[in-house]
Amino acid sequence: MSDEKKSILKQAFKAAWPHTIPIFAGFWFLGLAYGVYMNASGFSFLYPTLMALLIFGGSLEFVAVSMLLSPFAPGQALLMALVIQSRHLFYGIAMLDKFKGMGWKKFYLIFGLCDESFSINFTAEIPKDVDRGWFMFFVTLLNHLYWVFGAMMGGLAGSLLSFDATGIEFVMTSMFVVIFLEQWRKENVQLTGWLGVGVSAACLYFFGPDDFVVPTIIGILVILTLLRSPLERRLNQRRQARK
Repeated sequence: MSDEKKSILKQAFKAAWPHTIPIFAGFWFLGLAYGVYMNASGFSFLYPTLMALLIFGGSLEFVAVSMLLSPFAPGQALLMALVIQSRHLFYGIAMLDKFKGMGWKKFYLIFGLCDESFSINFTAEIPKDVDRGWFMFFVTLLNHLYWVFGAMMGGLAGSLLSFDATGIEFVMTSMFVVIFLEQWRKENVQLTGWLGVGVSAACLYFFGPDDFVVPTIIGILVILTLLRSPLERRLNQRRQARK
């Protein structure tokens, strides 16, 4: 590997790593809890480690524990996986332009497109002297490794630890609130934030806490598509006013 290539990778890693530190905190606790849960359900540490490495879908992995303990039903498991992870369809649509020209890295970026990596790669202001593809690659890789390492350690330590992990999943909720507030602060047209909050609240009311995520994503996508032209005009007006 040439010195120039090493420099590009080093710059991208140094730029990406600080963005993933909050994710590490959330993934460490949740991954640890997941590993302990798998161990308590009778699985060795290899199961949570391999599932974290190959599935890399936190919600689905927790649900997969009950699937593994239930009678063999591949059709039901497939349908459940599609429903739980369906929000990633919209993440993929949003990242189509950003993944152009990424070469082989695109395949891993698609595989590793979790909620947290999407939030960072979609909103981060990447320095001009940092390679965009390698920045997103390292964000995705680091988040993936955090989750795998946490799950593995939880599986290994599960037989030795005894604690009540009730409510630990709120770590991720808190992290997303912080990401939302940071994006709100940077956003030039805060109407989009209000629309997101309003649609989410309406779908939560009508569909309930277990089924509101997919309708929320669809509702936000439809509304923002319909309002795209006036929102872009408003954004351009604000940019001109600042000049």
